Amino acid sequence: MAWSKLKQQLEGFLCPALYGRVEYRATSYRYLPDKAGLCYIAVDKKNVLNMSDKTTLIRWYQTELEIKNDSTIQIPIHDEEIEAIRKDTKGTVPEDRLKVIARSRKISEYAKELLSAQSSLSKSNFIVVATKFLSISIEESMESNDILLNILALVDRRVGKKRILNMSEKMKLKHPIVQYFYELRLSTL
Repeated sequence: MAWSKLKQQLEGFLCPALYGRVEYRATSYRYLPDKAGLCYIAVDKKNVLNMSDKTTLIRWYQTELEIKNDSTIQIPIHDEEIEAIRKDTKGTVPEDRLKVIARSRKISEYAKELLSAQSSLSKSNFIVVATKFLSISIEESMESNDILLNILALVDRRVGKKRILNMSEKMKLKHPIVQYFYELRLSTL
């Protein structure tokens, strides 16, 4: 599919409040056909997501340790997780330490997921993912581990106010760029 047609379809699905604020842009090299162009997403005329550029406004993590030491990441711990650790340790660990162990395990899982999603984003082709987004359901895009599919779904007009408000817990476990677009969408409600 040609870029202009794809861009038109993606912008047709934008939530009305974000129309004109969120833009899909692409560069191409007319005289270098073997060199791929770049695709990126701009918000209010600022480049927010360029998949090959690590200097954008959003934090890109290099290691699992960076994620573990980032105090801005909030990981919700549920009673079932604490109970599972209590059973694993046969009740020999103090209550306050159980929460620390549960958080540590959960943040390790989160870090691995985040790094794998981030690496797949840097390798992905925007046009391929955008075409996939147009062919699958909005629910699949929302539940996907693909950062770009999550972003495209968050700015989509088919995702209503109630669904956006009910996602707050899930968004805490997403990549910072997805959280950025979630906050952007929340600001339009």
